[in-house]
Amino acid sequence: MSQNIRSQAITQGVQRSPNRAMLRATGFQDEDFNKAIVGVANAYSTITPCNMGLNDLAVRAQEGIRASGGMPQVFGTITVSDGISMGTEGMKYSLVSREVIADSIETACNGESMDGVLTIGGCDKNMPGSMIAIARMNIPAIFVYGGTIKPGSYRECDLTVVSSFEAVGAFKAGKIPESELIEIEKRACPGAGSCGGMYTANTMSSAFEAMGMSLPYSSTMSAEDAEKAESAEKSGYVLVEAIKKQLLPRHIITRKSIENAISVIMAIGGSTNAVLHFLAIAHAAEVPLVLDDFETIRARVPVLCDLKPSGRYVATDLHRAGGIPQVMKMLLDHDLLHSDCITITGQTVAETLKDIPSEPPANQDIIRPWSKPMYAQGHLAILKGNLATEGAVAKITGVKLPQITGPARVFESEEECLDAILADKIKPGDILVIRYEGPKGGPGMREMLAPTSAIIGAGLGDSVGLITDGRFSGGTYGMVVGHVAPEAAVGGTIALVQEGDSITIDSPARLLQLNISEEELADRRANWKPKPPRYTKGTLAKYAKLVASSSLGAVTDLNLFEG
Repeated sequence: MSQNIRSQAITQGVQRSPNRAMLRATGFQDEDFNKAIVGVANAYSTITPCNMGLNDLAVRAQEGIRASGGMPQVFGTITVSDGISMGTEGMKYSLVSREVIADSIETACNGESMDGVLTIGGCDKNMPGSMIAIARMNIPAIFVYGGTIKPGSYRECDLTVVSSFEAVGAFKAGKIPESELIEIEKRACPGAGSCGGMYTANTMSSAFEAMGMSLPYSSTMSAEDAEKAESAEKSGYVLVEAIKKQLLPRHIITRKSIENAISVIMAIGGSTNAVLHFLAIAHAAEVPLVLDDFETIRARVPVLCDLKPSGRYVATDLHRAGGIPQVMKMLLDHDLLHSDCITITGQTVAETLKDIPSEPPANQDIIRPWSKPMYAQGHLAILKGNLATEGAVAKITGVKLPQITGPARVFESEEECLDAILADKIKPGDILVIRYEGPKGGPGMREMLAPTSAIIGAGLGDSVGLITDGRFSGGTYGMVVGHVAPEAAVGGTIALVQEGDSITIDSPARLLQLNISEEELADRRANWKPKPPRYTKGTLAKYAKLVASSSLGAVTDLNLFEG
């Protein structure tokens, strides 16, 4: 065991008698005091199917840690279910929970001088929250994904949680009866696991595998399959070996490995939220990364996988077709991955992938062959213009109208917009503007799955645009642009849009433009006044005070000692 073990200060230090007495109460025996203390950060919760299976994985991870010579110490962290809080005031806490998770893991690990940490997460913010803490602390670490949910089924069609949101829109538009809406609701989420398409949870788990911080194949396993628990146990073994070798997160989380992760995100058609989260992870790891880097990678990486929300298949289908290692091998063979990046197993990317075939299996169409990609370039584009001088994020593949110019329909909140959609007040050609939903203005940058799903359900997905300083669910698709920065709350141009103004969304040109004169824009800016904060006490008030722009990852520790 390495002599660079932090917990030796407790187990063998000057104050070892009282410290050891406390540890004895937790189960330590004489022979355990020379072992590494390994944290197991367990996000188990019955509040969401994403996390309700995590306790079983924590037990198996502990077995792996003990069997390989470590002493596991379990502690809890929180989760907010995006799917349950979606469309409510509670959704404002979702992105905030990323910071709470990161802070809680950092606090427990550093407060108890742990030698390493295995983090287990299921719902969307568990993953970036864990990785931000891991990158900050820089003690040996591994991430264990709770696993994806199996798809529901109705009339021989796969269902996910997004199916329920779209069904609401279809019901309100008179396209399906209430009885069908209820059947879809009952069948959409059949058991434990995170939302089944290539939504945010599966995107981030896939990206962490690509980055080298999770075991191969672990990111697309079903939560309910035996291999998921086996992978959790193996992760415990691997982590203890990393502690012995002092293989640290910042040896793994580098500029090159983050580029690998972003390349995989593009290839699998991942969530827009990955942009926000990787900016934050890079900040924590002190790795330079800016919005334009995503655009650079997008231009050279094709979309290889036909996955929901815009495609046909779910993550368990991807797993059967070869999972993330298959996608990575295809990228590696075409010089789109850095082969020399080290992974948590101690192997390089090239060594990990050496036995993976260069092309996917022929008897499936989930992972396309290199010669027939879904799209020639990536799907997550960075748009700029006078409406987003710092940038905005859009999914640009699979939309029938990549360019749209239309009248602005302005809403001061998500609820106002949803009410208008459900009341049939939105017409083809409209561009919906939802503002004051950004990191500061919301606060918390809510996801807009309810209005975007209602648009799809109402049959307007190919004819209506939507822009917001908030976020989108990983399940969102269509002509939608989020993360508009600067946000309305700080006087960004989105705050100056008036009902009926002409707006252009031009995906091929990466343009988001308010079509008024510079003089008119300057006059409006001179007359703009900030709104009073929506919260003046508690978690959301603190978050609004500290949070940076979405173009910087909405981090909360950027300039703490300035001003």
